[in-house]
Amino acid sequence: MEIFTAFGLSASAGLNAYLPLLIVAVCAKLEIFTLQEPFDVMTNWWVIGVLAVLLIVEILVDKVPAADTVNDIINTIIRPAAGAILFAASANIVTDLSPVISVILGLLISGSVHAVKATARPVLTATTAGIANPVVSTIEDVVSGITSLVAILLPWLVLLIATAGIVLYLWWRLRHLERQAAP
Repeated sequence: MEIFTAFGLSASAGLNAYLPLLIVAVCAKLEIFTLQEPFDVMTNWWVIGVLAVLLIVEILVDKVPAADTVNDIINTIIRPAAGAILFAASANIVTDLSPVISVILGLLISGSVHAVKATARPVLTATTAGIANPVVSTIEDVVSGITSLVAILLPWLVLLIATAGIVLYLWWRLRHLERQAAP
């Protein structure tokens, strides 16, 4: 069941690279979550401090129109890498899943979430003249944080939320197609 932890953490890294990394590091430091070598280095106070500083920078820059687009371009590498690390770190604990497969899955999941975010943000900025950026960015941060905590504390809930999300998307898509077909 804890494989859902890996999926939830890597998905949340697609929205904010440093928040799930920091949450995992702190949870591991508090012994709520166990990290095997070499991932246990994340429990070092220096690593936690650097992650906290990077998180603050990410949160502030992501609220500023245009700067958020530059931030998303830079994070095109960082977010998938964070997702790969988180997937491999959490999958390593509970499965015999190959580290290579874990990294690839983490890259794909967080990379996909990041791609949707990075594609939607410039459109949002253009259509709202940047006014909605701080609100949407805050929502993304909250979703990333909650998803990370849920993935660690209630991994089965990740499956439930993902299933509900897929059902809602399919329902929305069907409604959209029906409206296009109606005269």
